[in-house]
Amino acid sequence: MSVQQGSEKPASQTKKFGKGEREVPHHTQRAKKFYPAEDENKPKKVRKSIKPARPRSSLVPGTVLILLASRFRGKRVILLKHLPQGVLLVTGPYKANGVPLRRVNARYVIATSVKVDLKGIDEKVVEKVSEEGYFTREKKNDKVGEEAFFKQGEKPEKKKITSARANDQKAVDKALLTNIKKEPMLLDYLRSSFSLRKGDRPHEMKW
Repeated sequence: MSVQQGSEKPASQTKKFGKGEREVPHHTQRAKKFYPAEDENKPKKVRKSIKPARPRSSLVPGTVLILLASRFRGKRVILLKHLPQGVLLVTGPYKANGVPLRRVNARYVIATSVKVDLKGIDEKVVEKVSEEGYFTREKKNDKVGEEAFFKQGEKPEKKKITSARANDQKAVDKALLTNIKKEPMLLDYLRSSFSLRKGDRPHEMKW
């Protein structure tokens, strides 16, 4: 068996088995007989670089959007601001169609040609709502015990909206409704919900 000297890899040798030949690796190149009991955690290689989300040209603040997902699908809402990771901050307003301030994925909306003037909206309130921790749910400290076990058949308590969120919603709605009422039929347009019927052709519609 020939072994190369120095730091070079040891060479394999060829052996004859009957009529054929086969390369036999050096004993240092052979697979290990024993493996670690637990797998070693290796960091996953991410080939794709994270790129900032580019909003569509039609998604301009003040544009009326049609929601295609969530429990408010089919509702018309007003775009207030672009948030990172392709998320939009929208509102109904709440007094018009019951849609509160919420975040929506830009993929699940249709932008219409209708636009609403956003003058008069307090920018500080919009910035406060667009913060990361604004929409996070509060953690419950209720411990599961005997009382919770016997209350399983009862109706769950309704979620209580904090007064701070309600005040923010009223501040945004007040400025929007004054601008909406200046345009004829715009309030009725926002109150109506969008739906497709048999024979409708969405690709031919003018939004």
